[in-house]
Amino acid sequence: MKTGFSLPPCGLDIRSLVTHLSKFPQSLNRGRVEAGTCKRDMVIEIPVEVVEREAEKITAQYSRRARLPGFRPGHAPAALVRTRYRKDIRNEVVQSLLPKAFENAVKEQKLSLVGEPSFEDLKFEDHQPLTCKASFEILPDFELKEYKGLEVEEEPSNVTDAEVDEALEKLRQRSATLTVVEGEPAAEGDFLTVSYRGGNPADPAAKPVEVKEAVVHIGGKGTVAAFSENLKGVKVGEAREFDVTYPESYGEKALAGKTLRYHVVVEGIKRRVLPPVDDELAKTASDFQTLDELRRHLREDLEKAGELRAEMRIKEKLLAKLLEAHSFPVPDTLVEAQLQRKLERALAELMAEGIDPRTVNVDWAKLREELRPEADKETRAALILEKVAEAEKIEVSEEELDETIRRRAEASREPAAQLKTRLTRDKSLDKLKSGRRNQKALEFIHRNSKIIRKNQ
Repeated sequence: MKTGFSLPPCGLDIRSLVTHLSKFPQSLNRGRVEAGTCKRDMVIEIPVEVVEREAEKITAQYSRRARLPGFRPGHAPAALVRTRYRKDIRNEVVQSLLPKAFENAVKEQKLSLVGEPSFEDLKFEDHQPLTCKASFEILPDFELKEYKGLEVEEEPSNVTDAEVDEALEKLRQRSATLTVVEGEPAAEGDFLTVSYRGGNPADPAAKPVEVKEAVVHIGGKGTVAAFSENLKGVKVGEAREFDVTYPESYGEKALAGKTLRYHVVVEGIKRRVLPPVDDELAKTASDFQTLDELRRHLREDLEKAGELRAEMRIKEKLLAKLLEAHSFPVPDTLVEAQLQRKLERALAELMAEGIDPRTVNVDWAKLREELRPEADKETRAALILEKVAEAEKIEVSEEELDETIRRRAEASREPAAQLKTRLTRDKSLDKLKSGRRNQKALEFIHRNSKIIRKNQ
């Protein structure tokens, strides 16, 4: 699982979390601000004449469809309808007036509401104003500091011969072949085909585990260490018996904390054989004919990757400067949204590796709190970039959005049209567009910065 500060913070759709307000009837309000936060309390007071007018309208609607004993539909007296349906009518009055009054009050004060408000302390008495306290969060109102001409230092990113050799060795490793080993003992890195039977010596009645033709990679990342240790030196046809004690933190819960005795029969051994580093490797592992051509190509690729990393480091430094220059409270709603996104990304990475998140020994609540400072920083950066985009009138065209979708589709090996349909269905296009807008804002800051290059 990869965690850390995302650059740029492009998954946080601030615009979609900001409530868009329209005009509603006038309301009176008194507000309270919680210092150092984006939290606000507002007491909403709806005049009695507005409340009574709405109650009369809703009562008339009930009268038209009410069926009361002794009266034809629509002919029951209003007073009787109000008495019979008092609770329902009052609920509809509140549901009709309160959200509108709140939204109007927020609009009058020119507040950018984030998320949904909560209402409490409702007071609704006959011939009295309707009052209620609303609690909510707003976007922070902060002054955008200087973001043009920021000075940052660029570190050299020269590609060394050792790095080219390392890239060539990785290519060589991928070109390795497996050959059958006859008459030799198994060694580190070998692949063994085995059949085994495992049982719990402390519980003879427990059903044993039996597996045929399993592959064990000695010293491999996914191989239990006890298997690697006990199967080194074994030959084809031989059997080994040994105990394996699984730690309490073992991913497979059925085995965690238990000791099993295994009887393992080795049926085959294969060994990786690496090709020599020569022109033949270049021909078989790439589109080049000579080793020199392949090395030049690898160097060019490393240089391009180095340039991208250098640019990313510069952008990280620019964001760090902006974060240092801006101090303002961040809405918990936005931080929670970013935190949720980070956790979902961690889960997706586990699943992409074929790991069931339910079997991983991770304290998710603890991880959530550990990631919170990063989420707060990313949210703050996103708010700054959003403000830069507004100041510079940066927008994302449909062509740019389609290009972003196309690149994402290539990365996920999904048809672009299918991905766009899914994003539209999931209402995620605005999130993608907001992220691209923030990227463009950061690119603008980068273009207008002063890069100081270190001596090579």
